[in-house]
Amino acid sequence: MEKLRLKSYPKGMPAELPPPESRSLREMVERTFAKHADRAAYTNMGTTISYGDLDRLSMQFACYLQQTLGLTRGERVAIMLPNILQYPVALCGIFRAGCVVVNVNPMYTGRELEHQLKDSGARCIIILENFAHTLADVIEHTPVRHTLVTAIGDFLSFPKGLLTNFVLRHVKRTVPKYSLPNSINFKAALQIGAMQKLQLVDLGFADIAFLQYTGGTTGVSKGAMLSHRNMVCNVEQTILWQAGAYTDVGAIVAITALPLYHIFSLQGNCLTLMAQGGHNVLITNPRDFEAFAKEMARYPFNLFTGVNTMFAALMNTANFAKIDFSALRVCVGGGMAVQPAIAKEWRKRTGSPILQGYGLTETSPAAIVNPIGEEFSGSIGIPLSSTSVSIRDDDSKELALGEIGEICIKGPQVMEGYWHRSDETAKVMLPGGWLRTGDIGRIDERGYVFIEDRKKDMIIVSGFNVYPNEVENVVVEMEGILEAAAIAVPDEHSGEVIKVFAVRKNNSVSEQDVLDHCRANLTNYKRPKSVEFRDSLPKTNVGKILRRALRES
Repeated sequence: MEKLRLKSYPKGMPAELPPPESRSLREMVERTFAKHADRAAYTNMGTTISYGDLDRLSMQFACYLQQTLGLTRGERVAIMLPNILQYPVALCGIFRAGCVVVNVNPMYTGRELEHQLKDSGARCIIILENFAHTLADVIEHTPVRHTLVTAIGDFLSFPKGLLTNFVLRHVKRTVPKYSLPNSINFKAALQIGAMQKLQLVDLGFADIAFLQYTGGTTGVSKGAMLSHRNMVCNVEQTILWQAGAYTDVGAIVAITALPLYHIFSLQGNCLTLMAQGGHNVLITNPRDFEAFAKEMARYPFNLFTGVNTMFAALMNTANFAKIDFSALRVCVGGGMAVQPAIAKEWRKRTGSPILQGYGLTETSPAAIVNPIGEEFSGSIGIPLSSTSVSIRDDDSKELALGEIGEICIKGPQVMEGYWHRSDETAKVMLPGGWLRTGDIGRIDERGYVFIEDRKKDMIIVSGFNVYPNEVENVVVEMEGILEAAAIAVPDEHSGEVIKVFAVRKNNSVSEQDVLDHCRANLTNYKRPKSVEFRDSLPKTNVGKILRRALRES
């Protein structure tokens, strides 16, 4: 065992992960389809599809990808959808066709979308019509040749689906005009696939399952290559961690409000529950907290995952008092630090502690989590089965228990590397398969890990990673800006928000000009909330901007 592996694990959680039954995510979900065909798989806005439905619909989509579009093993297919029933259908269909999933944030600007599509080489995309105008603006500059468009109401029961689409298009006008002449409706594609037969594609541990994009230190996001081995092992690790938590329930029911395109919800809710025949209740618009809480009140749920801002906002809604938490067995907080005051209030009002966990896109993501049944302590927990955690200094030398240094992780869930970014991969991977996380922490004598600081300049806004380089690159594109630096400042709602310091070439550029430019080029959570102009920015003797000095000023 590694020096800083735990000597003992909680009851039911082995130190080592047994060999997984499934060699791919496709095999994993197909086991569930065969075993739990009659169980509810996903519910959205009152409509439920079973695992039998998901089996049939995803097979139709796989056939369409393979037989109609001619996509082959390893080709990338982008999904640009919120939490709606079409997401798991598309996801499982891509697995079954032997292709690679490229998750895309639906709120991306054209600039961000164009980069991700070009970088991944995706030739096909499934997109919600509400965001199709963004794709239409950039599609000519991308490798995308096949576009499948869907609407929020398309998979809802009759007549709710028709009414939903009518209201969104013509009353609320949330579907901007767009032109994608060669696109096809997603449901129409499934109808075509229903008449075709899939040719089985050989898939195994080594094949890439996801290109999961994460912020870039160079100013552009990069794709973490997550293999079927990474994802299957992380699902199995999570199930072992859950041992005994659901013994008094049948099929696990989860409230799934965090976006499925984000690695936390993707693995913790979508994939892990599918492996267990569980039921995901999808929340499409979690920002409408009153409606969100009202939906939660409709289901006796056993699992709830969230981020600090979500817990806080929910407790501030009138409908929160109507939610029955008696069936809740596991509540996990991740993505950003859970504030002690929020954890305390949540425990008081729900009777359930928030179990804080830790992971990265690069670790698929779960690596460290608190044992089930423990109270909130501020620790991020202990390593999962077959996971080693080591604290290293700047020279990568391992430090002793209690000493503070960079948290490094080793395990079967650690990514295969960054897509077409061997230089970036080399920056974070150490000999022996260790991943440098960029977070500073320590391990106590019990083996519990605590985060003390962040080594990277990364900013975390409501659980989403933002690299300052990307924001700075957008700001300095402006005609009147000479240089810029972005830092995190504390925020009661989001945990952190972005502040930009800028040097102008002339005084004609205003703060609002910078904010408007960022609004046009960055998705919401990456946009600065304030701009401070200075005559100069602090720099090292070689000219590197000192963000730390700006944070301390």
